[in-house]
Amino acid sequence: MQADFNLPVLAIDTSTSFLSLALRTNGRTLVRHNEVGNRQSELILPQTGELFAEAGIGAADLGAIVYAQGPGAFTGLRIGAAVAQGLATPFDTPMIGIPCLDTAASLLPPSNCVLAATDARMGEVFYAWFDTQNHVRLSDYTVGKAAAITAPEGKTPSGGIGNAFALADKPPFDGQADMPTAADYLKLARSGRYVATDAAHAELLYVRNKIALTAQEQAQQKAKP
Repeated sequence: MQADFNLPVLAIDTSTSFLSLALRTNGRTLVRHNEVGNRQSELILPQTGELFAEAGIGAADLGAIVYAQGPGAFTGLRIGAAVAQGLATPFDTPMIGIPCLDTAASLLPPSNCVLAATDARMGEVFYAWFDTQNHVRLSDYTVGKAAAITAPEGKTPSGGIGNAFALADKPPFDGQADMPTAADYLKLARSGRYVATDAAHAELLYVRNKIALTAQEQAQQKAKP
């Protein structure tokens, strides 16, 4: 499928505790970006409706819907993808999934080695290494302990980004705790480097097979030195 960026384009990011929406139309970007905790499912449709009303359009007018693909908060990602699919399906609107770590990395100045790392809860972080100068990912998308992150062989990191750098147990590299908004997903989608698909084939990116620890596993983890 082909996205049409001459038409309005909606972006949805529900990968964290923020509800982040952006609508690009007629040369301007309308944004809703608020920390809502577990109220994403309650607020996402009303706030999307507010953006449509402000722009004077409806879902049928969209040329594409961009969504945060993950990794991120399991429930949040599913909410965002489900709403995107619900808006796209009746009108066969192309959907563009963009990995969250790619979008975080895009906030840094172009460099041949940067780390994007975000809070994965349960004492772990999601992370990947990128060459943002040449638009190449240098590692797999990974989940693990921040302290265990190592730089790609032969590369000297120039910086890091993501809310993992605000954690007490943060990655052992210099970095800033900034996170992208839905407007940043829009910018990356316009680069043409991410494939558009129909709603039926839109997928999420999971790197953690286990979503939660049992009470016994949590107790065992806390007991570790």
